[in-house]
Amino acid sequence: MSTEPTRTFRTGPQVAGETALSALARVSQLPKLRIKDAMNKGAVWLRRGKTEKRLRRSTQPLQQDDILSLHYNPAILSLTPPEPILHADEGAYSVWHKPAGLLAQGSREGDHCALLRLAELRLRREVFLVHRLDREASGLMLLAHTRKAAAALSALFAAENKAPAVHKAYHIEVAGELPASGTLDSPLDGKHALTRFTRITFEAGKGSSKAQVELVTGRKHQIRRHFAAAGMPLLGDPRYGQGNADPRGLQLQAVELAFVCPLSGRERRYRL
Repeated sequence: MSTEPTRTFRTGPQVAGETALSALARVSQLPKLRIKDAMNKGAVWLRRGKTEKRLRRSTQPLQQDDILSLHYNPAILSLTPPEPILHADEGAYSVWHKPAGLLAQGSREGDHCALLRLAELRLRREVFLVHRLDREASGLMLLAHTRKAAAALSALFAAENKAPAVHKAYHIEVAGELPASGTLDSPLDGKHALTRFTRITFEAGKGSSKAQVELVTGRKHQIRRHFAAAGMPLLGDPRYGQGNADPRGLQLQAVELAFVCPLSGRERRYRL
């Protein structure tokens, strides 16, 4: 992959009457076809007053004081995303099997390699992020399709009580021999963090253990950090641990989501 840095082009405020495509072509000197491609892939942003959003319409007429930003990175724009699988469509929300390598949501440089955008294109509905899953990880993710559902479901995932509102289970493979079961509770970023695990198998020849993990809290990279700190990093983790390289990539998969739907009051369980 190219290591070319992102180049950012911004239009000045004196562009009233121009189209977005014309203004960006003028300031960037890039071919219009490349700019259109970047717009389709979410790399162009329009600031109008205090509001900023992605702009995909190349013929959008600009108003006085509008500011366009093109975050142009050919290496990112040339990526082909792995395809997610629709696991369940519940109308107000959907559950997806996110493959490893796919972002949950996009960045300033684009969103064509993000589950949020791919689900929007697939279902032709609004999409709202409810929770996250690391790019390197695979497994179940839930997306909302109404603001009401997004608020209600986000509240479930944000709850970190002694009885979590969402049951989240993962399968992992780590370097070393795990005990039959256990709890990891070292604080992360100065906050309480709790991870429970049950060993599935230990492969002596590989020197690795497979386990099912339950997240009680939801700190950033919690599973990866907890097991690395315990001296048994996840195989294939490029960030945490040493001596755990694996050609298969990060061995972390979200295999189960269970909760009482705040919209219907019914118990829901999704499992790979």
